[in-house]
Amino acid sequence: MTTTRTARELAETYFSAWEAGDFDALRGVLAEDVDFVGPLGKASGAEEALAGLRGLGQVLERIDVKVRVAEGDEVITWFDLCTGVAPPAPTANWMRVEDGKVTRIRVTFDPRPLLAGFEARN
Repeated sequence: MTTTRTARELAETYFSAWEAGDFDALRGVLAEDVDFVGPLGKASGAEEALAGLRGLGQVLERIDVKVRVAEGDEVITWFDLCTGVAPPAPTANWMRVEDGKVTRIRVTFDPRPLLAGFEARN
């Protein structure tokens, strides 16, 4: 018997796997055709989305979740994105789940401090 995880459970797995650098587990929650849009770029498909998450993962220190709200197939997670190159960035992540996989991700935060941190690193 297989069970389909709820949207909330998938969001929890997504964030814990990303924070741990477990990209195999992260890949397991993404639909093949996941659509990602955020302040640092867009990604079409699981491999492009993972590439972006790996890139930001190089400076990711932790994800400090403040609240997660789920309603049906939609989940919004409000968190501080804590990196080694910028002050914590208050961030909202909105996900849609279909057939047990994350199909859409929308992220919003002020990218300016993070971009300045990347520039200072180089």
